[in-house]
Amino acid sequence: MKLKLPERSLFAILLRSPWWISIAIAGGLIVAASALLPAQYASLGVFAALPFIVIGAIAGWKQLRAPSSTRVAATIETLRAMSWSELADALEAAYRAEGYVVTRIGDRGADFDLQKGGNTILLAAKRWKVARTGVEPLRELAAAKEARDARECFYVALGELTENARRYADRNGIRIVAGPELARHLPDARRDGPQRG
Repeated sequence: MKLKLPERSLFAILLRSPWWISIAIAGGLIVAASALLPAQYASLGVFAALPFIVIGAIAGWKQLRAPSSTRVAATIETLRAMSWSELADALEAAYRAEGYVVTRIGDRGADFDLQKGGNTILLAAKRWKVARTGVEPLRELAAAKEARDARECFYVALGELTENARRYADRNGIRIVAGPELARHLPDARRDGPQRG
């Protein structure tokens, strides 16, 4: 079972923040404990700081592996220039490389069925070029998830989501695959994308 922190918990917020913030909090706890507690209890500051040090290390590791903003922008530009068949081929190859068994399904709400470790994930990507996504395509994906008894579902979007769509995705466990995550899944998109002369 995968542990998921509540989105608004302190540690979830720190995981999304720059790594040094967690380390600064840890340092602050150690300094405060040393200054305010008797000498025999000052080491408690280190124990109080330990979770923040771990979160800082995890956040730092993720940020180190994250694609640069230049690479993200170049990947998005290339993906916008792709046809549906080119994008579908790129997504299929990327998820196969991550160990998924990929089947194109073409349901009303989903385009791919991803199988890994006995779990089913549905992926919708056909509307990837839409500038602003509303709730309706996400409702279709959620209905496909329920009909196919999938564990999760992903929605690929290059444009922005409306506030209602974002809330709907959060409530229904739909992960939006955009920007940096797309660049991470499709690292060769800039090289393999359509060539324009």
